[in-house]
Amino acid sequence: MEENENVQEKEIDLRILWNLLRRNLTALIAAALIFAVGAFIISKVFMTKQYEANATLIVNNLSDDKNTINTSELQAARNLADVYSIIIKSDTILQDVIDNLKLSITYDQLRDMVSVSSVNATQVINITVTNTDPKKAKAIVSEIVKIAPPIIKDRVEAGSVEIISEAKISNNGNPVSPKTARNTAIGGLVGLILMFAVVLIKELLNNTFKTEEDITEKLNMPLLGVIPAVDVKEFNKNV
Repeated sequence: MEENENVQEKEIDLRILWNLLRRNLTALIAAALIFAVGAFIISKVFMTKQYEANATLIVNNLSDDKNTINTSELQAARNLADVYSIIIKSDTILQDVIDNLKLSITYDQLRDMVSVSSVNATQVINITVTNTDPKKAKAIVSEIVKIAPPIIKDRVEAGSVEIISEAKISNNGNPVSPKTARNTAIGGLVGLILMFAVVLIKELLNNTFKTEEDITEKLNMPLLGVIPAVDVKEFNKNV
């Protein structure tokens, strides 16, 4: 018996919620559109565009007299890739990049622009630079892959580092951020949620009776009569 009452209460709550959504559908859509347009404008006009350039290197841990690769050598190469990633982002390399390109930034600022990662846990490492100027990003990557291999060989004293792909601008030269489409969608969703929250709070704070059912359910009293709604203009015409 109690389970049936709980199910009925949930059905009533869902019905009220659906009616609330339906009554305020225009306001919800308007809020979503306004926030989506606002997010689009902010992304296009006010947010700084960021571009990426990248290059890939391969870490080789083979000795000169070997022609085959075994599992232990591949694992050693992957481990070296992690070590090389740290070296590439060190001031030993990046400070030389700053000096050679005559960049007006600090080492810390350049380090934040550079991302180094192993590709799918292999001995291939990817170097990515993010900058507001795509040409500058490409120039920085080019300088890194030129400076890094000999310094890495000298510091680690093992294996080799070879360039797989030269520096190139990513994403067909288009900015990688801000992501306008995603920001627009998120803005629309935020607007929709906020407006629904406003509508829901307003409904919860409204303690007036809207239907005959509200009176009988909340007061648990029988309805004796209903005063009909009267059109004032029609009433005056008939008087």
